[in-house]
Amino acid sequence: MNKAFPCVAMSVSMLAMIAASAPALAQAEPQPTPQADASQGEATTADIVVTGFRGSLQKGIELKREAVGVRDSIVAEDIGKFPEANVADSLQRIPGVFLSRDGASNEGQRISIRGLGSEFTVTTINGAPVRTTSSQNVGSSTRDFNYDVFPSELFGRVDVYKTPLANLEEGGIGGNVDLQTPRPFDSKDRVIRYTAQANYNTQSKKWQPRGSLLLSDTWGDFGVLLGAAYAKNVNERSGFQSTGGYNSSVIGSRAYAGPTTTGGPFQFQLDLDNPLANYGSLTRDQVANAYMPRFYRVFTSNNERERLGLVGSLQYKSDRLELSADGIFSQLKDQADEFTFGVAVRNSRTVPGSTSAPGTGTNSGLIPLDVKIDEYNNLYGTFGNSSFINENFFRNARTRFKYGIIRGVYDFTDNLKLSAQANLSESNARYTANRIVSNIYGVTSTFDPTGNVTYPTISSPVDFTDPSNYTTPTLGFSLNREIDKQKTARAVLDWSLLDDGERRFALKIGGSYVNTGKRISTQDGSSIAAGKLAGLDVFSYMDPYIQYGAIRDGGNSGYPSQFASFPRSFVMDYLDANGANEAAKVNLNAAFNAKEIVKTAFFESNFALPLFGKELRGYAGLRYSDTRTIINNYQSAGAGVFLPQRREGGYENWLPSASLAYDLTSNLLLRASAGKTITRAALTAIAGGTIVPNVFNPDVTVGNPNLRPQVATQYDAGVEWYFAPGALLSVGAFKKDITDRATAVQDFVTFGSLGLPSSAFNTTSLGFPSGTIPDDFLIRRTQYINQGQLKLKGLEFAYQQNFTFLPKPFDGLGFTGSLTLIDQKGDDFVTTEGTRVPISFVPEYSYSATLFYEKGPFAIRGSYNYRAKTGITSQNTGNDQIPYTAPQSFLDGTISYRFSDALEVRVDALNITNENVYIYYQDPDGPKGNGQSRRDNSFFNGTTISLGIRGKF
Repeated sequence: MNKAFPCVAMSVSMLAMIAASAPALAQAEPQPTPQADASQGEATTADIVVTGFRGSLQKGIELKREAVGVRDSIVAEDIGKFPEANVADSLQRIPGVFLSRDGASNEGQRISIRGLGSEFTVTTINGAPVRTTSSQNVGSSTRDFNYDVFPSELFGRVDVYKTPLANLEEGGIGGNVDLQTPRPFDSKDRVIRYTAQANYNTQSKKWQPRGSLLLSDTWGDFGVLLGAAYAKNVNERSGFQSTGGYNSSVIGSRAYAGPTTTGGPFQFQLDLDNPLANYGSLTRDQVANAYMPRFYRVFTSNNERERLGLVGSLQYKSDRLELSADGIFSQLKDQADEFTFGVAVRNSRTVPGSTSAPGTGTNSGLIPLDVKIDEYNNLYGTFGNSSFINENFFRNARTRFKYGIIRGVYDFTDNLKLSAQANLSESNARYTANRIVSNIYGVTSTFDPTGNVTYPTISSPVDFTDPSNYTTPTLGFSLNREIDKQKTARAVLDWSLLDDGERRFALKIGGSYVNTGKRISTQDGSSIAAGKLAGLDVFSYMDPYIQYGAIRDGGNSGYPSQFASFPRSFVMDYLDANGANEAAKVNLNAAFNAKEIVKTAFFESNFALPLFGKELRGYAGLRYSDTRTIINNYQSAGAGVFLPQRREGGYENWLPSASLAYDLTSNLLLRASAGKTITRAALTAIAGGTIVPNVFNPDVTVGNPNLRPQVATQYDAGVEWYFAPGALLSVGAFKKDITDRATAVQDFVTFGSLGLPSSAFNTTSLGFPSGTIPDDFLIRRTQYINQGQLKLKGLEFAYQQNFTFLPKPFDGLGFTGSLTLIDQKGDDFVTTEGTRVPISFVPEYSYSATLFYEKGPFAIRGSYNYRAKTGITSQNTGNDQIPYTAPQSFLDGTISYRFSDALEVRVDALNITNENVYIYYQDPDGPKGNGQSRRDNSFFNGTTISLGIRGKF
């Protein structure tokens, strides 16, 4: 289907709905717009009372209209009444906001805004910048914010700023997101709110609890609020993994690492000269040039997640003075078990301990016995000399987040006020990944993905469930720690000129101090635990089945739904994986302690003036920031010795911004903005030593303490039509020109020059099962430097309306939807023939649509979110295949019935269509659709159904 069709279809639908409502709109008298505050650079602090989904959408529109720049908001019960588990899932229906999901739990984890990665978004809580990470991201040391740490019940409002303001924290070229916690005076008098749910997933077939309780009360000028939220869920998935792309025997037989590397994503070579080789109707060249995955591997995983969140607030509010103290505690725990089994195509071995390169000596490679090639040049069938690898992973992750802030606002006069706040936050995260591997060597295997790509046929005469068929057990343990601490302070003096009680002109001057510390460490207890394997009958501890039942086979009986596996207790208890990791020495090559101190000052002016009988609102601001970095890490002295080193650096930035908003008519609003913003590089790119990102590949990355932030000049323009109460039709255009991009450059160095021990890599995967890597072996080194540019432009459409013009009972219907189109230039995939293919790391287009009905106590809502494919990397390893994350669409729904304010019964459903999620590898010069035949990490998450009650007193 033409990729533009969904966009066109949605646009036509919007126009049709508006056309249908035109007669009623023509008869309706437009309601006057509430007078906006001239200083709407920041979010308003006026009380917002929300009732129902329709009411919450109305408040979001009011906040959007009040702002001078581009701001979208989700308010109070608008979040609480969506079935998502955290804030990120709710934000994806805002135009230009894209969601990234956690790989194990399937929950929304990170967001990106307007075509830029999640590292280009700054997240604050109550205006104070925070950092936190979770699950498999622990240790990556990015500036991303993981939203899945927090339950959505902890927040009362979320503002998304897409245009720069001088008073906002710098760092978000994509945008800024501010999460606001609830306070006692957000509600009048005493309030008790509760939710209680039971969640069921069709894959795991387990029920899990979720609930929350919020208590708030005020006594005169004082108020107290306390809240708690708790949830558990189990996510189970199964499918197919290639674990690293596709390659041909011709390409894969080339040198894996070297200055002119073109050997594809992995090394392998078929044994085409073996007397048993049988090409059938194919030629030798056809077989040698056809593609095979790195692994023909099936997998199943089970992730148990538990989240606890607490929020509290003390507030004093009088006519002139407002004081508050707010706190958050959140803890996220994950326990994931993953079992994989399949044929190792890469570095295929026929005997244990072989030191020969693929295709040579005793390691003679796979023998094609009865093979075929599909229409997309993929090789499959029966092969001799196969090696099966059985891997069992046992992972645990925990993030604890603590946050406290004190805030005060004092009105000296009606037009002069001082606001100040101070904040402390800490995120303490750890992640352990413990793996035990066993093998079956030198057997015949058959694999065929043509009938079912996600659940392919994989078979062999050998019994996969018999532990006695396995040999050569090996261990791979690791522990990552990442600790973020922040101390911030901020003060703002705000003066305004009043005209008949309305603010016509305002000046704002302020400053802030942000002290951020990050500590990273990794430990590897593999060698310690391996001592317990010596002399042990390891496979007597192996069970002839997968620990939590047969894998779903997707209807293909040839899919291996059972194979032998080790229980978690053997690795975690008997081998004491955690104890081994804790006892291991810290990997000094990857450890660092970094401090970043940012001092800022800003100035803003706002005005609201009559122009041609309508109101023109404007804003202009300037932000100055002084950034200083102090890095403590370790430098290699050779022979595995590392010496501590300290580096300091810094830079300054002047960031101007301006916005205009003009009421062309009482219902039509025109906006325009311009400004300069920055995004700082990930601390691992600045402070990291010599880091091994993947132990299976001969690659390292090194930090660059002189890396500067990326700088963007951006422009926005838009028009918004508020054509009826609670209705909006808008279109916005944006453009970003980014310079000083952090670009990866690569060179090749000898292993001996790095000063790393051989144990830093999986030596067997590199072709050295003896455990020792030669000093002259070439390693690819990557470092980020400031070079290159990125140009980005896009369009955002939004439509929202309550269909009150329809006859009863259809007047309870309503719709809200958005469409985003993005054009990104600056990242190209270059084929071996020199063809350049633009790569976008966010969807070129995405849209969301929610149709809802509210009438009396009954409500029903359906939401559909779609995102086009996204590129993963622009690097060509020599096989001319571009990896993409496949297009994704998710349909969610809610049905509720409110008996009273104290009791509402509801049913929520997530991922109703059970979307197939996967990565694919597209040859831009190959036949249409060739990428769909080459998949990786293809699976189904199942549908989650929630039954629950909620209410307030």
